[in-house]
Amino acid sequence: MQVQEQIDTARPLAGRVAVVTGSTSGIGLGIAKALAHSGADIVINGLGDPEDIDRTCAELENSAPISRVAYDGANLMKGEEARKLVERTVDQFGRIDILVNNAGIQHVSPIEQFPPEKYDAIIALNLSAAWHTIRAAFAPMKEAGFGRIINVASAHGLVASPFKSAYVAAKHGIVGLTKTIALEGAEHNVTCNAICPGYVWTPLVENQIDDTAKARGISREEVIRDVLLAAQPNKRFAEVEELGALAVFLCTPGGRSITGTALPVDGGWTAH
Repeated sequence: MQVQEQIDTARPLAGRVAVVTGSTSGIGLGIAKALAHSGADIVINGLGDPEDIDRTCAELENSAPISRVAYDGANLMKGEEARKLVERTVDQFGRIDILVNNAGIQHVSPIEQFPPEKYDAIIALNLSAAWHTIRAAFAPMKEAGFGRIINVASAHGLVASPFKSAYVAAKHGIVGLTKTIALEGAEHNVTCNAICPGYVWTPLVENQIDDTAKARGISREEVIRDVLLAAQPNKRFAEVEELGALAVFLCTPGGRSITGTALPVDGGWTAH
């Protein structure tokens, strides 16, 4: 009996099935790893070279052998594909317990020069895709009496920055969507929360540092301190493991009364 309790503590999400969008790299992959290590079966989704994706799935399975891992290449820019991602998960695994909407893109431009097609794409992937996956997942979660929906928003879901009109609009929309779904799920043990990261250390950010340093003729340290982390009082990037740990907590019994929230993980950025 004592052994069983230890296993449950180490794998609090054993038996759960999780879908994580935009999870072939970066924040999404970090969250997928954390959920898998906690015992959940994982469906990852996103772009990438097929060999790299196969390698990622194998690494996830090897690092968390209790978990099953599958890949679904649904194009979330299309609402029908977002819906089918959830439906295929239910068909394959018999259920969906956890949905993490992380997929997103960015474009930076003054509003008068902002390409309309970029705006449409950002809204489609960063906001509308989450609406479609939630709509498809909500009934199975409600019927099962358990659901944990996590939307990866941004500090830009709480505050604005210039030249990011589409991204800020989408992320503010995600926070509003989160609150609405939380209210609809409150009596059915279906929670919905938004995680709002500031700058997170990922390969994409690392490449951005080098490009910015070269473009501005300044050092990497100056780019980090004076450009990227200018708004973050702790002057430190968040790690994907931090976001993964928070996502896991929201899915465990300790997080069952947390719903409808926008949780900043931004080093104090939005405390101003």
